[in-house]
Amino acid sequence: MSNSNTQIINNILRRRWLSHVIFWLLLLLFYTITLKIQYGSYTKTLIHHLIMLIPQILASYCLVYWQIPKLLYKKKYVLFLLSVILGSYFFTGMARVMVVHIIEELYRLPPFGQESLGEIFTDIKRLYDYYFYNVFVPVSLFVIIKLLKERFEAKSKHEILEKEKVSAELNFFKAQIHPHFLFNTLNNLYVLTLQKSDKASETVLKLSEMLDYMLYQCNDERVTIDKELKLIQNYIDLEQLRYGERLELSFNQEIDSPQAQIAPLILVSLIENAFKHGASGAIKKPIIKIDIKVEKGHLMFSVYNTKTKLKQQDKTDFKKGIGVSNTKSQLQLLYPDKHEFEIIEEDLSYHVKLHVNLGESRPS
Repeated sequence: MSNSNTQIINNILRRRWLSHVIFWLLLLLFYTITLKIQYGSYTKTLIHHLIMLIPQILASYCLVYWQIPKLLYKKKYVLFLLSVILGSYFFTGMARVMVVHIIEELYRLPPFGQESLGEIFTDIKRLYDYYFYNVFVPVSLFVIIKLLKERFEAKSKHEILEKEKVSAELNFFKAQIHPHFLFNTLNNLYVLTLQKSDKASETVLKLSEMLDYMLYQCNDERVTIDKELKLIQNYIDLEQLRYGERLELSFNQEIDSPQAQIAPLILVSLIENAFKHGASGAIKKPIIKIDIKVEKGHLMFSVYNTKTKLKQQDKTDFKKGIGVSNTKSQLQLLYPDKHEFEIIEEDLSYHVKLHVNLGESRPS
């Protein structure tokens, strides 16, 4: 369906009165075309069913806007049942009155006898044998369309709320990551400055590139994998500047499509976690191994680090919620049922493995 057609439909749906007018006009057109043979001409058929729209419309709006919301939805089942029975009797009687006192007056040749209102409303068998279906078939159609529309609107509203919830949660996680990286990198810069290292200027440049990416470039729901890899490389370079030759590091990349799309900042916090726990001063020769592979829309990520047996504590709780738990939450939001996350922890090592189906992620 073209965008122009979609826009027209949306405009009609937003104008409730217009959609209702179109429904009843289409119903009138359908009756006029299909039942013309019964009345002999299109004009007579049109006028007959135009008059019959009165009880049909009244019955429809009574059911949709009073009986269902005010009685059925509020669990007043007895009152709802009684109102439906009385309503069906009243509106079928009204339809018979329209036929006898209006339609027959227009087309029936005199002289002819007419039933009184009392005779019409006491002939219950005749009312329900013919006029009930004449009135309540279009009423049923109207109610079904109305209920389907309400269900569709409720589903759409729920989906919008879910997207807003996901967006809010992701923004919360990113808000945790940004200051954490800034804090960590400034700490590295402080150490280099104290050492009067010539590498301090290089650190400022890489920090500037990282902040530019995190604050401006990764605000989209997806980024290309090559941009994410550049951020990771900058972060690794900064950490290598800090630890120097004491750190044994390997970073392997195997990417079949640099333009493959990935949610930003998914991997960096896991790598940061490896440096935090795997390159501490308590380890004489820390080892960190990072492997990233993208093949046919699938991401295979692995980060391994050695660690000390001593449990590291963060008494300030500054890093609480950042790292592994943060990444798990983001994966669940962005790639539900489309990822596998595994942690292999031993006394002296910590290994994280992640597989993500990038091609089957949550749609934007």
